[in-house]
Amino acid sequence: MSDEVQRVKVIDSHTAGEPTRVVIDGLPKSDLAGSVVWRDFLRDQHDWLRTAVACEPRGHEAMVGAYLVEPTQSDCVTGVVFFNNAGYLHGCLHGTIGVTVTLAHLGRLKEGENKIETPAGIVTVRPPEDGWVSVENVRSWRHAAGVPVDVPGWGRVHGDVAWGGNWFYLIEAGDMIKVDFSNLSQLTNFTCAVRDALNARGITGADNGEIDHIEVFGAPTDDEADSKNFVLCPGREYDRSACGTGTSAKLACLHASGKLQVGQTWKQAGILGTIFEGSVEEAAEGGVIPTVKGRAFITAESELHVHSSDPFAHGIVSSS
Repeated sequence: MSDEVQRVKVIDSHTAGEPTRVVIDGLPKSDLAGSVVWRDFLRDQHDWLRTAVACEPRGHEAMVGAYLVEPTQSDCVTGVVFFNNAGYLHGCLHGTIGVTVTLAHLGRLKEGENKIETPAGIVTVRPPEDGWVSVENVRSWRHAAGVPVDVPGWGRVHGDVAWGGNWFYLIEAGDMIKVDFSNLSQLTNFTCAVRDALNARGITGADNGEIDHIEVFGAPTDDEADSKNFVLCPGREYDRSACGTGTSAKLACLHASGKLQVGQTWKQAGILGTIFEGSVEEAAEGGVIPTVKGRAFITAESELHVHSSDPFAHGIVSSS
């Protein structure tokens, strides 16, 4: 029997150090429209494509992917479905910035505002300027403040529950743990323990939304930023950037506490020291509309080959 080969064309980029792999060709043929519909279709019938693209041997645990799909609204330049090695994401701003530089690279952006449809809602971007992209995100808000949870090995931890395109539990580190690149192992173990404790206690976002991102804040390394964070993503990987949806959640919490005014700039450093700039406008429904700015670079254009006879055609997938 001949070895059939499926070809998937991708463009890779990184936003402040965090990778994005945009699938520009190779999706199953379909007349579907809409990011949510496409996400459910791909998850339920073609999840092998996610694992083939994001997991080893073609990808790795930090890889975030983006499918370009047909949007439901004619004024959107594209729809997007975000995913990683563990599953699918509601929103992803570092990924949106990566998608934006990719669309610009392909000549698919117009001057001025461009709307992109994501499962979390419509976001608005402008063509990049020297790689810098501003994203007006979906409405973000603090759902609950100072929520306590007992974490085995760490004691009682307090954090805010907030939506920024994904559900976050946001913790001020204080003297509890050092937020530094040299402390990745302990930060990962701590945030995984926090997430497990939240799940065990049944602590969720609105409408039982799973809190799958944990964000810890410490003092900035220098005066270039207002804060430094570590963000645990779904699975056990951390965000190399300052996390755009996490920054949005942080901005919402700051505004709710009266610590960030409309139009004021917040500079959020990630664990690598790279920075996202954020500001907010008040949303009519409550909460805020954040705008987050970050820089991305195209790193590769590739064609992935998925051989039918390859024992790892659909990626190396953990059984845990």
